[in-house]
Amino acid sequence: MKRYGRVLRAAIAAAMLVLGLPFTILGIYALTLQVPDIQEPATVPGEREDSVRVVDRGGTLLREVRASDGRRAQRTSLAGFGDRVPKALLAAEDKRFYDHAGIDPIAMARAAIGSAREGRIVSGASTLSQQLARSVSGEQRTAAGKLRVMALALRLELAYDKDEILEAYLNRIEFGPNVRGAEAAAELYFGKPCADLSLAEAAAVASIPRGPTLYDPTKRPGHLVRRRDRVLDRMLEAGFATEEEVQRAKAEPLALAPRFSPASAPHFVSALLGGKLGPTVSDDGVVTTSVLAELQADATEAARRTVAELEGQGVTAASVVVLDNRTGEILAYVGSPDLGDTLRLGGNDGVLALRQPGSALKPFVYELGMEKLDLVPSSLLPDIDLSFPGPDGASFRPRNYDGRYHGPVLLRDALGSSFNVPAVHVAERLGTRAVLDRLRDLGFSSLDQAAEHYGLAIALGDGEVRLLDLANAYATLARGGVVLPVRAIPTAAPLPEGRRVLSERQAFMTTHVLADPPARVASFGDDSALDLPFEAAAKTGTSKGYRDNFAVGYTPEITVAVWVGNFDGSPMRGVSGITGAGPLFREVMLAAARHRAPTPFVEPEGFHTVEVCALSGHRPGPDCPHRRVDILPVGHDPSECTMHVHVAVDRATGERAGEDCPERFVEDRVFEAFPPLYAEWAKAVRRQTVPTTFSTRCPSRKPIDLAVSGGVRILYPRDGAKLFVDADGRLPSVRVKLSADDAVILSVDGKVSNGRVLVLSPGEHTLRAVARGSSDEVHVSVE
Repeated sequence: MKRYGRVLRAAIAAAMLVLGLPFTILGIYALTLQVPDIQEPATVPGEREDSVRVVDRGGTLLREVRASDGRRAQRTSLAGFGDRVPKALLAAEDKRFYDHAGIDPIAMARAAIGSAREGRIVSGASTLSQQLARSVSGEQRTAAGKLRVMALALRLELAYDKDEILEAYLNRIEFGPNVRGAEAAAELYFGKPCADLSLAEAAAVASIPRGPTLYDPTKRPGHLVRRRDRVLDRMLEAGFATEEEVQRAKAEPLALAPRFSPASAPHFVSALLGGKLGPTVSDDGVVTTSVLAELQADATEAARRTVAELEGQGVTAASVVVLDNRTGEILAYVGSPDLGDTLRLGGNDGVLALRQPGSALKPFVYELGMEKLDLVPSSLLPDIDLSFPGPDGASFRPRNYDGRYHGPVLLRDALGSSFNVPAVHVAERLGTRAVLDRLRDLGFSSLDQAAEHYGLAIALGDGEVRLLDLANAYATLARGGVVLPVRAIPTAAPLPEGRRVLSERQAFMTTHVLADPPARVASFGDDSALDLPFEAAAKTGTSKGYRDNFAVGYTPEITVAVWVGNFDGSPMRGVSGITGAGPLFREVMLAAARHRAPTPFVEPEGFHTVEVCALSGHRPGPDCPHRRVDILPVGHDPSECTMHVHVAVDRATGERAGEDCPERFVEDRVFEAFPPLYAEWAKAVRRQTVPTTFSTRCPSRKPIDLAVSGGVRILYPRDGAKLFVDADGRLPSVRVKLSADDAVILSVDGKVSNGRVLVLSPGEHTLRAVARGSSDEVHVSVE
């Protein structure tokens, strides 16, 4: 051993003597070289040098957008790397880094002797300075190239101190395929910065530059672990770690961070970086967004479960957006359940896609009706077979989802149970243009056609909107009528005051209705997906042909909007808003409530509680059997109900009892006295209406005077009249003149008309008028 040591020392001395002259020449040559700026970005000037890290509001990585050269890169200072990674790198690549001048003659001699003894290259002698010089210059691994790299390494050592060279190395060298720098590698492979890596993780990162492909953690983890353990041994030899630390590090498994997670919000990040969600703000290569990663993961998983559960009914896609009502910030954004599912068109973004929202637009029609028509939750509205003017002169006859009409309904029930006819009735009274203007004020910029294009069907969602805009419109209701812009980037600056679009009073009444579970019972039952363990306003929507399902709702703190359907527009099979989107809405709302604890809605000033008749919405009379409590604006005091009437009848026939009828034949009963508009409906559904005839055994000396009681007669056209088409082809029309004291319901061939001009086509027709329980009809022909 002593003889071998003497030989080794002699060989090293000889090598130093032989190398001395070349080193001198290299040194002289190095002085002629231009000093490279090792702090310059490793990309083309003017392009992005580092990755942009998009993170959630708590710093959780959502996506890393690569630098302009296609690599992941994240520059940091030497101190920012912490202590372990630099030491592990020195132990792995250049333990004499702080002792040489860019070229390590001792390492070169050792490498030469070792290679000669083994007959192959067993170790390299390249220093960190040389590796950095090669990275800066791009020199090839030829003999001449290696000499130029050595000279450039000497020049770097003359121009920069050791810490600057080490920092540049850690920021510029490849630490994996398409990974530039140790910080980017630590974030990619372990999901944390270098400063937070364990000893084992630091050694693993430091192992990669020796062979970025050979030691790729994702493809060759076994190779990397063996290399890591050798680096740990070298750290022990260099005094960078203790025996106990090294053994504990070797026992640590290679636990890589997941490459993709439900919290990554890919559609959100793409929309943000594409400028679709407003300007982005980058702080040192980090874009901090408003998203909550935990809620994002919950919403994504909920969307995936919903699609899986409804797959048998033709559902392949779902989308979710959650807003913070106070700030307008996006807390969760699921464009589709799976970005990579090309078969289901998962690359589409359902949050920004244009879809027909169905009944989800109704709250804004009713809110405008409250504002312009003085409607309140207890206002009476018609849900009967009505015909409305449609585009191009055609008639429009809305139907309800359950296929039935419910007669006179209170606005509260009409909205809560999503009946169609009352919504169209209110829209007609308001005018399509007024409804459309209000929707645009709320942010539905996609409704850019003329009012005539949509017609009254706009009240039923016959227009395409974005889920994001729908969510923000409902958030406006939650804020009492104030619109705020949707925000993807949180800010510490004072929030803008917003723009008032809705009256606070009407916005609250709309919210009060949407948050009332009993109002939904007629359509959705006692225990629907919209019934939550806390107070929340909610509404569903289903487009024509079951192509789209929506469910939107809010607490004072958050708004949740979801869509269920198919990106190719194909219809689902029997999936409605309550059965498709409803369960997804419920699951996401419950998850969101864990982050923003729900509180009750606060009633603004100017309301009082009033008991009303459940049928008429008026103050209950003595004969009203069903009553409910409602809120009304102060000063809005309803009159007494007249729809429940106490009438003396013949107990045997149910007809009216005359004033001289023996008492033993008479029975007092309560009947429903509907306005004329509902007479046909009441008869069809066999409601107990006020009898209009007297019993034959109990006649009255005073026959019912239809004129006095508000009876109706058709004076023109006369029964049997013939009407003719004009010479220019125009169809005949009948203009109806009504008395001012009551409403009259008109029908042609059994179809109710909501207008006052009846256009008659050629053929036989029956015209019927109904008012105050009486009716009249005539038969006419058009030739």
